[in-house]
Order: sequence, then structure tokens, then C-alpha cells
Amino acid sequence: MIEIAKMPKLAKINLNQYHRYLGSVLVVGVAIITSSCTPKEAADAQSQEKNRPTAVNVGVSKTETLAPSPTYTGSTEPIKTVSMRSQVEGQLLGLNVDVGDFVKQGQIIAQLDDSILRTQLNAAEAELAALKSEVARSNSQVSNARAQVESARLELTQAQADSQRQQSLLREGAIASQTAQQTQTEARTAAQTLRAAVQTVTTEQQAVAAAQGRVIAQQAVVTQEQKRRSYTRLIAPISGIVLQRLQEPGDLIQPGNEVLQIADFSRIQVRVEVSDKQLGNISTGQSISVKLDAFPQETLNGQVTRIYPAADATARLVPIEVVIPNSNGKIGSGLLARVSFISSNQESVVVPQSALGGGQREQTGQKESNTGTVFIVTQEAENKAKVVARPVTLGDRADGKVEVLSGLKVGERYVTASSKPLKNGETVNLSILSRKPAAKG
Repeated sequence: MIEIAKMPKLAKINLNQYHRYLGSVLVVGVAIITSSCTPKEAADAQSQEKNRPTAVNVGVSKTETLAPSPTYTGSTEPIKTVSMRSQVEGQLLGLNVDVGDFVKQGQIIAQLDDSILRTQLNAAEAELAALKSEVARSNSQVSNARAQVESARLELTQAQADSQRQQSLLREGAIASQTAQQTQTEARTAAQTLRAAVQTVTTEQQAVAAAQGRVIAQQAVVTQEQKRRSYTRLIAPISGIVLQRLQEPGDLIQPGNEVLQIADFSRIQVRVEVSDKQLGNISTGQSISVKLDAFPQETLNGQVTRIYPAADATARLVPIEVVIPNSNGKIGSGLLARVSFISSNQESVVVPQSALGGGQREQTGQKESNTGTVFIVTQEAENKAKVVARPVTLGDRADGKVEVLSGLKVGERYVTASSKPLKNGETVNLSILSRKPAAKG
């Protein structure tokens, strides 16, 4: 027998390399035997080699996803960031928080000097009080004018009655015509007095309406001054963490100057860019898997919240926003995130393509066939076993693997590689890696 030394470590070669290695060993062995023996001995050696069982590698069928989901990288960001800016001018008197502090919505976090605005508010309130007094005086004048109207109406009634009585006496010849004319003149004068009194009421009412309009306008001024003064207190619009502190007490703040940034870290968003070819496999609300380099042992679950409608015109990449929970608040901003979109495809039985045809490459023309043959291992005894050819229906192929739709069950042992073509019912020799461990007595 010829000893084969220095056999490569099987752990460092793949199945195809091992297959080629087995074939080359057999060919070299036959050549050495043939060249070093007599013709009769060489013929016997070839006959023995021909009858030697074929060496095979065996695998166990299992389910897996044919093609893993691609991974995209992005950076973590808070779900919301608010920039707090001053709306009025003033000196910053106090700033009660620092970077990293948690603030609640409605909390007062800074105070500006409000002395000038307080003075302006006092002046506006004084003007409002004066206008309200003017309205009161106008209402009083309206009341007086109405009283004069009533008095003029009584005088007119009396004058008209006197005039009628004098006219009756004049017709009877009891009085002179001059006296009767005098009472008529008094009645006309009383009528004019009434009309003047009524006009005075109208004028005074118009004055009241104008004064009330000035009061309303001044009330708006007071409200505006109160609002401006309230701007000297910076109140947190959301609950979150202070991300940046851009001003210090004593600084003169101008309208529009940024004082603080507050970020809501209750949820984290990650923005990634995916190829337009992958866009059809992504939808809003879809589950995602996120791993952070900062916490390599954890896998976070989230979902797609937004798919941007426009892709980059050059790279054809579409921005996708995904959101993950951060209830414990340990995830910060700017961390590297690796996003995998969880595939909706179910796992199926997957075998290496080398297993088709018993480890020999099948020639099926230009197109890949949707059927094939897998050799199932049966009747194992010691280091040998029999193989049975079984037709299988094939599905998708990727990364040197093929999906088996039918014909192979989970847990069955099948040939992944062989040193030469196999036949149905043939006895094979199991490789060292394929042998079952001996049962302990």
C-alpha cells in the first residue's frame, strides 16, 4: 500500500477543493502503482481501485434564508431636536441647565432682563386706564344728553298745548292775535330745542364708540407688551436632553440668537440610503433590525417610518428613515448604526449547488434547470453507506446555494461532494468529516 503523507487540513479547504483533492490523490496513486509494478500487478491494482467505494462528503439538510438581507449604515439621531432662540433683546440673567441635563416640557430654563419691557408694559397699562376713563366720561355725557332730550320733549308738549289753547281763544276773540302768535313761536322753539338735544345724544354716542375702539386697540397693545415680556423667560417646549448650551449668563442676547438645543431621545431615528433596485422590498411600517457598534451584543428592533419620494439623481439612492425605541435613554446621537431590513421570505431547505448530481457539476445548457438530483445517504455501517438518487425541485439560487422546494426533508443526510460520479444504490466511503461519532458503550 502507498502511504499518502501530509494531507491538507480539511478545515482550511472547501468542499470543491476537497473533491478535486480526492480525485487527484486517486489518479496519482494509480499512476504510481502502474509505473512501479509489473503489468499483471498494475492491472490488479487498477481493478482494486475501480472496485474501491467512492469517497464522499456528507451534509445534513436544514432550513435557512437563501440570501441574507443587505446591511446599510447610518448615524443615530434624536427623533426631535428643538433650537431655543430668544425673541427679544435682553441680558441673560440666569441659565439653569447644562449639557446633558434632562428638562421637562414647560420648565423655565433661562431668564432675560425684563426691566425695559416691564416699563413699556406699565406705560401701556396706564394709557389703557386713561382710555377707559374717557369711555366712562363719554357714557356720562350720553346720559346727560338723553335727559336733556326728555326735558326738551316735555317743553315741546307744553308749548304745543299752550299754542292750541291760544288759537282757540283767538278764534273766539278773547285774546289779541299777537298773544296767539307768541305761543306758536314758543312751540317752534321747543321743537328745535328737542331736535338739538337728540343730535347731541347721537354725537355723544359716537364719541363713546370711538373711545371704546381706542380702548380695544390699547388692550391689544397691553397684550402684546405682556407677551413680549413673557419672552424674557425661556420655557422648554418639549421634554428632552440639553444637547448644546450656546450662551452664558451676562451675555447680551439679540432677537434670534440661539441659547440652547434640546433633543428628544425617547426614540432614535436612523437615515440610510438604499438602491432603487431594493426599494420594491421596503415599505412604510416594515420591521427592521439595527445593530450599533457601541453595543455589539444587542440587536434592536424598529420600523420604517418614512420613504423619501425623490432619489439622488446620480447615485440612484433613496433616503429611508427608520425609528427604534430608546426607553432607557442609553442610545445617543451620532452612533454608527447598521440597518438590516427583515425579509418577509420564509426559510426553506437550502443545499450547496455542489450537492446536485452527487457532487458533480450538472450540465443543463444555457439555462439553469428547476429540477435536479440529490443523493441521499442510507444504510450507514462503520465508514460506508449506500446512496439513493432522489429527484428534487429547485428554486432560487444565490451565493453558491440553491433552494430545494420539494424532494428533500429537513435532517436528511445527503452527499455534498464526491470523488467521481455516483450511481443509484452505490456503496460509498464516508470522509472523516462525514462519519458519525461512535456510540459510547
